[in-house]
Order: sequence, then structure tokens, then C-alpha cells
Amino acid sequence: MENMNMMRGEIALNMSAEKAWEVFTSNDKLSKVDPLMLSSAEYIQGDDSPGSLRLFKLGPALQNFVKESVQKIEKVEAGRCLAYQVVDGQLHEMYDPYRVTFSFTPVVGKETEQCTVEWKAEFMPLSPETPPPEKAKDAALGFLKSFEKSEVCN
Repeated sequence: MENMNMMRGEIALNMSAEKAWEVFTSNDKLSKVDPLMLSSAEYIQGDDSPGSLRLFKLGPALQNFVKESVQKIEKVEAGRCLAYQVVDGQLHEMYDPYRVTFSFTPVVGKETEQCTVEWKAEFMPLSPETPPPEKAKDAALGFLKSFEKSEVCN
């Protein structure tokens, strides 16, 4: 696709990539991490395989930006990465396509204690006035960082 924009960010977590992946892919656990940011996650079609649709309802901390997001899962490498395209919700009204990949990488030598999570977005703004999705990046990385403080992650 021509002129696709890209943005990346990453964050270090004090937990194994395996644990972070387990929380990220469990709707039940993910919904309990920080309800102010994400109030619920559920599959509205399929499970967690490519083609499935996952609905994120965002919490009060993000409602002025995005209320909900429907994601069509495109690629899953168990324990490593998950890619999806936003197919409905406010982000879809600003960018089309809007594709996100989360990658979970163990820190060498500290595999059971630390990992790095990368957030990568590929997107096309629907209008020249639409800014890059900095807020989405900050929200995603901030939410991942809150895994460390969450009960469900311990």
C-alpha cells in the first residue's frame, strides 16, 4: 500500500514475556488490569485466531479519545506477536487502514523476569488534518506498563 505511515514504541516490563503474553491474550485478565483505561475485552467473533474479531471498550481515562475499537486479528505467533487491523470504532474513522502489531521479546539472561514489548502501528490518515496516533501509542504503552502493578499479573 502506498504512503503507509508507521509509528513505533517499546516498553520494558518487569515480568516474563510469557506472563505478559498470557495477560495480553486473555480477555478476562486484560479487562482487570486497569479498568480506567480498558473496561472490557471480548471476542465478538472467533477465538484468538486470525480472522477473529475482538472488541475493546475503553475506560473513562481514554473515553475522550476512543470509546471502543473492533480489531480483526491478522496474525498470531503464540507467545511472540499479535497483529490486528482496526475495523470499527473511532480509530477506524480517523485512519484506514490502521494496523497494529504487539511483539513480546524476553530480555536475554533475564527471560523469567523481564521482557520488552514493542507496539508498531501502520496507518493511513483519512484526512490531512488527522495527526499521527501518538495518543494511541502512549495509551498502549502506558496500559502495558500497568501490567506490573496489576494483581492479575502476579
